[in-house]
Amino acid sequence: MFADGVKEKRWVEFKGEVDSTSIPVEWICWLNGQRKVAPSPEEMAMLEARRQRVKENVALLKKEEEERKAREGSSRKITTMGKGDGPDLKSFIQQLPVASEGDKSGEASEATSNKQKEKEVADQAKHEPESTEPTGSGASFRPGTWQPPS
Repeated sequence: MFADGVKEKRWVEFKGEVDSTSIPVEWICWLNGQRKVAPSPEEMAMLEARRQRVKENVALLKKEEEERKAREGSSRKITTMGKGDGPDLKSFIQQLPVASEGDKSGEASEATSNKQKEKEVADQAKHEPESTEPTGSGASFRPGTWQPPS
């Protein structure tokens, strides 16, 4: 590949119409220096046969999928979202459980206990010398509240 520190130059000479998309991947790899040896005719024939089998398998799977959908019928509603469309939040909110009165009081007591934990952590931090190493038990962690230092 390298001769006296110079990269070997490789190129394609097209017969007829120039269509760079018709170059097989193996040859592109060789042209770009990603392969040391050019692909052999036997290798190319084997790879082409494999590509053909893959195409046939894809066609077979598509046909099976269409037949399955036809058997099921159009009972399922299929929706598509465009770039501007967002999720349907109304249907999402309807799926959430409604908080009962007992839950609300539980939330209040939980908030109080969380504030107590935060105060304890802050008190501990005052008594300990500051270090450049990160410390903490994770007790004061609150998702969505972190702000980068200014």
